Amino acid sequence: MARKKKVGSYPSGMIMFSLTLALFLIGLCGMLAIQSKRLVTYIRENNEVRVFLDKDLDAQKVNALYRTLVSRPYVLYQNNNPQITFVTKDSAAKQFIAETKEDFRQLLGENPLRDSYRVKLREDYFEEAKLKSIKADLEGINGVFEVVYQENLVDVINRNITKVYLIMSGFALVLLLIIVVLMNNTIRLALHSQRLLIRSMQLVGATNGFITRPFLRRGMLQGLISGLVAASLLVLLLQVALYNLPELAVLQEPEKMAMLLAGLVVLGILIGLISTFQAVNRYLGMSLDEMY
Repeated sequence: MARKKKVGSYPSGMIMFSLTLALFLIGLCGMLAIQSKRLVTYIRENNEVRVFLDKDLDAQKVNALYRTLVSRPYVLYQNNNPQITFVTKDSAAKQFIAETKEDFRQLLGENPLRDSYRVKLREDYFEEAKLKSIKADLEGINGVFEVVYQENLVDVINRNITKVYLIMSGFALVLLLIIVVLMNNTIRLALHSQRLLIRSMQLVGATNGFITRPFLRRGMLQGLISGLVAASLLVLLLQVALYNLPELAVLQEPEKMAMLLAGLVVLGILIGLISTFQAVNRYLGMSLDEMY
């Protein structure tokens, strides 16, 4: 005995697989974008400006200089602590010798290095024009001999950041368009078995809204399940990455990641709803000859 078809029931395994895979790829792009943004912020906030001091400054002048640096608006604060480190000339000499394996003090007979402050800046000041302004401002402070920062690094990072964001945005947009087209075709093929049932309901006087509702509910459910599965796979992938590379923990932003996962679920529901609506409307507008 043939099983009676029910409106809104059709094979959904391939639809959910395709949608889950597509949402996973979009989520992966989003996760990489979040990680990249955090990495850029981390690099920017750990880029130091070195403020070399005049020689023979007494402790009182050094402390006064510190208070002046702390008052500057471009200094980075973390946990209410200014990210300013004082490095004595002896510490700088030891670090230089450890890195180069050469003791220049034996050749020169003295330590020519200077005491310095290493100042970390806020991310929004990581631009060439602003850094030049900061350099001029700091060098105008009494007791400051010279201010040094890595100029080439700033230019390279800023140029590459723009390229990366443009590429990732373009890829995500193209992927989204492909998903919509793919889902429309997949759902339309899945609904092919229901086309005669849809026609029969039209002939007995069922309204388009009455016919469409079961399909839309099923499409939204498929999108919800696909979104949840894709979000779960992303979380699993992230946990595996953190387990194998614990250093990635510094790049995590739980709030943005939660928003991304919620966005995947919502996007899945919307794609399921819109694609199903378009596919059903196509069959609702077909003539009997076109259905055969």
